Amino acid sequence: MEASSVHVTEEAKPCLKDGEKETSIRYPLPVTCHPSPVTRYLSPVTRYPLPVTRHPLPVTRHLSPVTRYPLPVTRYPSPVTRYPLSVTCHPLPVTRYPLPVTRYPLPVLLRSSYMKIPLLDLNAQLATIRPELKNAIDRVIESTHYVNGPEVADLEQKIADYTGVKYGIGVSSGTDALLVALMALDIQPGDWVITTPYSFFATAGVVSRLKAIPVFADIDPKTYNIDPLKLREWFDQNPDKINKVKAIITVHLYGQCSDMDLILDVANRYGIPVIEDAAQAIGSRYPSKSGVKKAGTMGLMACFSFFPSKNLGGIGDGGMVVTNDLTLAEKLGKLRNHGSHPKYYHSLIGGNFRLDTIQAAALLVKFPHLESWSRARQAHATYYDSHLNIPEVKTPTVAYRRDFHIYNQYILSVSEKRDELRKWLSENQIGTEIYYPVPFHLQECFRDLGYRKGDFPNSEYAAEHTVALPVYPELTMEMQDYVVEKIKEFYKA
Repeated sequence: MEASSVHVTEEAKPCLKDGEKETSIRYPLPVTCHPSPVTRYLSPVTRYPLPVTRHPLPVTRHLSPVTRYPLPVTRYPSPVTRYPLSVTCHPLPVTRYPLPVTRYPLPVLLRSSYMKIPLLDLNAQLATIRPELKNAIDRVIESTHYVNGPEVADLEQKIADYTGVKYGIGVSSGTDALLVALMALDIQPGDWVITTPYSFFATAGVVSRLKAIPVFADIDPKTYNIDPLKLREWFDQNPDKINKVKAIITVHLYGQCSDMDLILDVANRYGIPVIEDAAQAIGSRYPSKSGVKKAGTMGLMACFSFFPSKNLGGIGDGGMVVTNDLTLAEKLGKLRNHGSHPKYYHSLIGGNFRLDTIQAAALLVKFPHLESWSRARQAHATYYDSHLNIPEVKTPTVAYRRDFHIYNQYILSVSEKRDELRKWLSENQIGTEIYYPVPFHLQECFRDLGYRKGDFPNSEYAAEHTVALPVYPELTMEMQDYVVEKIKEFYKA
């Protein structure tokens, strides 16, 4: 019905003020035969009365409190009713059902302008556990037991049980876990420790802190973990130096276990203990020849990190050493507390490596979610793998099974223009990171070891061609589509 043909009936006239003429209605509605029921009730979405008979709908003049974007009704239809909101002959569906905007993203045309995807969003995780986390922290504060409180022992037992070992020793960080593990082996100045040249700095840094010497074996270019064949090759080529090697540190990088059977074969042949650097791999699994085992159960000791970005991350630094050896467990317990047991009696010189009670309390809140968070990361990795079908891009290798990899990071290897890709993604508000831009043998602090560029080509290639994408559990499919879309746009250009 056209506006010019509207007849104002006697029933409609009470809408006018006393003495006011019909012509004073500045914005006649297309249909006024029946007043809209919304004039008598508050809208469940806007929480304001909709004065339909006298003014345009307020939703056209105010921001929607749900979407936080203006709803230009005259240009776009309602995403729920699919009809312009100007039709008032029937009650608007919005008065009966709230708009499910929070469950569905805006169309891609609008979404892409506002999409912002960090590499890691801890606020999204915090939103799911905030009350429990605050309560746990408050309990610690009220207890005043801030160092080695009961929460520490509780966490140690839970991590040991989850991993499948007998003992857990909570410490102040993943770095200190590695350090105290080497101290428990009595690593001395001048001893050699073989490890990977491609990892977080702490892996090699703790060796040098004890004035021992880090020795490197190159990585497998597919998994980025130490290559067991390169490790064996080192021993075959250096028979006169084997007696200097006091430990091997293997890293389960990005959340996928090293090939432990082959590594242990080499280590056991020469009687050298193996420490698992499982800082990024809590809960990851390995199909050993004696059955499926979790990271942390295969070496003499293993080290976890609870840095906030980890799959199980605290609200600050934290770490743990796990082992099946009672003698080592007792020694580790002393070393983390200045070598003291009982109090003020020091049989060893240790350090202050204690795990704060408040960190243990926070981790106990997060621990029940660990498996579901890791499964979400696995699902995101699967989605990326199936959609990043780009010739220039290589997705992460699944060495064993998808559910054995916990994807602390999702790493792409790109054949060219890695740094330009990162810049492009940053311009489109997508967070990325390079893990790691400089291998150990090329770090300035290790120059005195005598290595040169080209000594470990697989590590050098990884440092120059890899980039990490967002893979945190709360990532949505729409966010991943946006990431994939922008990567494809970059390489098409």
